[in-house]
Amino acid sequence: MAFYYDEPSHTFSEYLLVPGYSDENCIPQNVSLRTPLVKFKKGEEAAISMNIPMISAIMQSVSNDTMAIALAKEGGISFIYGSQTIENQAAMVKRVKSYKAGFVTSDCNLSPLDTLDDVLRLKEETGHSTVAITEDGTPSGKLMGIVSSRDYRVSRMDGALKIKEFMTPIEKMVTAPEGTTLKEANDIIFDHKLNSLPIVDKNGCLVAFVFRKDYSSHKENPLELLDSHKRYIVGAGINTRDYETRVPALVEAGADVLCIDSSEGFSCWQKNTIKWIREKYGDTVKVGAGNIVDREGFRFLAEAGADFIKIGIGGGSICITRETKGIGRGQATAVIEVAKARDEYFKETGIYIPICSDGGIVHDYHITLALAMGCDFCMLGRYFARFDESPTQKMLVNGNYMKEYWGEGSARARNWQRYDLGGSKKLSFVEGVDSYVPYAGPLHDTLAVTLSKIRHTMCNCGALSIPELQSKAKLTLVSSVSIVEGGAHDVVVKNNNTNN
Repeated sequence: MAFYYDEPSHTFSEYLLVPGYSDENCIPQNVSLRTPLVKFKKGEEAAISMNIPMISAIMQSVSNDTMAIALAKEGGISFIYGSQTIENQAAMVKRVKSYKAGFVTSDCNLSPLDTLDDVLRLKEETGHSTVAITEDGTPSGKLMGIVSSRDYRVSRMDGALKIKEFMTPIEKMVTAPEGTTLKEANDIIFDHKLNSLPIVDKNGCLVAFVFRKDYSSHKENPLELLDSHKRYIVGAGINTRDYETRVPALVEAGADVLCIDSSEGFSCWQKNTIKWIREKYGDTVKVGAGNIVDREGFRFLAEAGADFIKIGIGGGSICITRETKGIGRGQATAVIEVAKARDEYFKETGIYIPICSDGGIVHDYHITLALAMGCDFCMLGRYFARFDESPTQKMLVNGNYMKEYWGEGSARARNWQRYDLGGSKKLSFVEGVDSYVPYAGPLHDTLAVTLSKIRHTMCNCGALSIPELQSKAKLTLVSSVSIVEGGAHDVVVKNNNTNN
């Protein structure tokens, strides 16, 4: 006989937080949203943590290198979509890792015998205005000089002119020796009013650059998420089919963390994928898994070795899995049960495995509810698809600016790698739709409002951190009538500018 749950499953919209006592220290400025991304042992810290509890979904219409850079600046992580060629995905990862760093390996290099036309071509390809001139034109060759936009005037110079005729030669440059600390390098930059500082080894070969703009960027984005080399942290999606070739390419490109992107995670295929990664890389490569919706699914992936586990089936705004296959569970109920399983596992083993609520976020306050219910961070698709930084184009639809947004289970995505049953290379039916979402401008502006709402609500609950919220939160189920009561009612609203 089939197993029946005693209670119906619930969504986030069916819950509210009941306020708790707030003392004089409980103000939004004091709230920390730092949260672990990967598992850790009791008494230790996670190898990777985030400064905000939000990651962008592994979707073609959401997470590319542009989104990854923008979200890392804010303290979160993007998982670059895997439903593309391995080469393209690895190239996106590389662009994120080379975008901003304390010590940047030069990716714009020419030799003194190259020409102004070569400089202009390279600038067009990379978007960078500083070109290192090395003896052999390589990133680690002997440094001969530098070319920046102030060294030439296109309208007055012949494109065939050799670089050696107009570059700033090494004799007129300020450099620093290998071993210089980032603080020392920044001091040199400001003392000499430089835009960039080349770092050279004892043989005069180029090692790296330090840029003034990177220091300024950190001041403007104090929560930005950086690795030990001061590069932005970025994730990447993988599947359970081509992982033996995709994973090495992504690791080589510099991906900090991977995540299996699958329609359902309680499977032998995910276990086999994690096993292969552990056998080849040990614990050095971090990999999340999912999605699951109950205790049994969590235990399976925890014991398989997942570094974090995603919760949610059928709750995404473009997902039609529930109506197509009858599979899924209300997101709030799923999070609550898996959070209890996570805590049980931690008590038994001393290993804390972060859990991620993926899907079901309609309003900003749903993020706070998910955190209060036990999740460590949320994965969002629709939320991030609306911004300038997502991969899709802004377009005018019925008089309103929109952005395209489609599911990985849609015919448009053609992401058959997410489906492990049967081995077919085409989708016999779809589990996602092709849609539009209202355009919301730059990510930073709206995200700042969302994070402010989360911090204010946490203060209302008397909590200054996510773990404290989870220990103090009081949640109540609400009736359908109560949900109506919670919004504007019995009035004519003049102008509704609610931010979701």
